Amino acid sequence: MHRLLTALQRGFKEWIGWKRLGLAASLLIIAFAVMTLIRTLKGVDTGVVLIALTEKSPHQIAMAALCVVGAFCTLTFYDFFALRTIGKNHIPYRIAALSAFTSYTIGHNIGATVFTGGAIRFRIYSDYGLTAIDVAKVCFISGLTFWLGNLFVLGLGMAWHPWAASAMDLLPPPVNRLIAVGCLAGIVIYLAWIMTGRNRRELGQNGWKVVMPSARLTFVQILIGVVDLGFCACAMYLLMPTHPPIDFVSVSVVFILATLLGFASHAPGSLGVFDAAMLVALPQFGKEQLLATLLVYRVLYFMIPFAIAITIMGTRELWLNVVQPWQHRRRTNGNGNGNGATAGKAPRPRAAVKTRVPQS
Repeated sequence: MHRLLTALQRGFKEWIGWKRLGLAASLLIIAFAVMTLIRTLKGVDTGVVLIALTEKSPHQIAMAALCVVGAFCTLTFYDFFALRTIGKNHIPYRIAALSAFTSYTIGHNIGATVFTGGAIRFRIYSDYGLTAIDVAKVCFISGLTFWLGNLFVLGLGMAWHPWAASAMDLLPPPVNRLIAVGCLAGIVIYLAWIMTGRNRRELGQNGWKVVMPSARLTFVQILIGVVDLGFCACAMYLLMPTHPPIDFVSVSVVFILATLLGFASHAPGSLGVFDAAMLVALPQFGKEQLLATLLVYRVLYFMIPFAIAITIMGTRELWLNVVQPWQHRRRTNGNGNGNGATAGKAPRPRAAVKTRVPQS
């Protein structure tokens, strides 16, 4: 039996591998979401969608926008927490905030967040002496923060309102409640594993090791993820149609499940996947009204931050690669022409000195 399992493991690594399996799963999720979205949007009246958009009050949109701002402010602590966890205390908060905001926003909108977000992080942190391994550790701790927050909120929400997820996963409420208990139990087991170690726990091998946060810091880590998700879910809840009424917990459960599906698909901006999941999970709302809500949310959470992140990174690259080298050349040329009052003036020629040759 052991030989069979070893042979299967070796065959899996040689012929399939985790990367190909992940790619296949992503393509399967995207294809299923696109087909679901096409089927769901049949018969949608674009005129009714435009009317639903105009029915969104400025106050409603402004409050949702404030929640989005709160979510992105909380998002900056993902990298700041990760940097302090791996001991890179010399990097200030403003750089961590810049890296977290731009890497997440650009990476999530372009797709393949692990690679695009990691490349942006490395571009920023390499100026402060971080290596590729350090950036990989930051990405790992930040991802752990995201998943701990998701599992905690999802576990609480599904345990309280298990039927909220039934329309999406097609499972009966008792099974969803069992899944919720499993999520919370997983977090408890992780905390117990962290607390029972004599020293800080470590993960990794062969020169790549990351020291895990302590139990006290893990609670802070979970809190960061919960606050981030709370702001995002609140923004979606504020934009929801007023009729029929729906509670905040149900919206949060559906929102988190749709977000996780979007992340698993690696689709640019979770486009199609997130939207299809929301439309399927909330059939009590009119398609046009719910589609208007999703469009406004996309503008607030995806399009505007993406434009800001692109502008920030473009301005930064222009400053580092064009303006600063030009200023350096200008200072160098100015210092090379002389010092003090003679700087910038051509030196005067010295008079020729005649020497007498002694006669013999």
